[in-house]
Amino acid sequence: KFESEIKHNLAELSMPDAQLKINLKTSDTFYANGTDLIEFTFSANAGHDFKPISKVASGGELSRFMLALKSLTARVMHLPTLIFDEIDTGVSGQVALQMGSVMQKIAATHQVISITHLPQIAAKGRQHLNVFKISNNTKTLSGIKTLNEAERVTEIAKMIGGNNYSATAETQARELMLLN
Repeated sequence: KFESEIKHNLAELSMPDAQLKINLKTSDTFYANGTDLIEFTFSANAGHDFKPISKVASGGELSRFMLALKSLTARVMHLPTLIFDEIDTGVSGQVALQMGSVMQKIAATHQVISITHLPQIAAKGRQHLNVFKISNNTKTLSGIKTLNEAERVTEIAKMIGGNNYSATAETQARELMLLN
């Protein structure tokens, strides 16, 4: 059932043919966590053999697999907060939008904190915090600021076009925020 649910979650993340197979072996040796040896094997595309996920998954595939896994476990674990620290590494465009949508679904029942550099993900949030550093040549301090709507547009526009963003990037930021 777990493998089937992961397959469904991966399909939601633009991996319709991806599959997970869990190999469970029992050892005669006692390890710190018991005698079971668990191996996740993975096939990202139809017609490909199952191989250890750590050997065959690209960065983007691994990011999507981790979100699919956390999405599934969030349903059964009653954790009040989930933190996704750049879980969107290696993805962009439509896949990033889909990952943002999955995180929004999780946020219906959990507090979700997402650290991201992708405008598609940032635009999906209900609240946007900007983390920044201040340096005075002798010391560097980190700060955090809650952004209002106008500041959110500016930050998302910077994610799209850099510090010297254009009016087009600002328009795109607003459009992404409307996709919520």
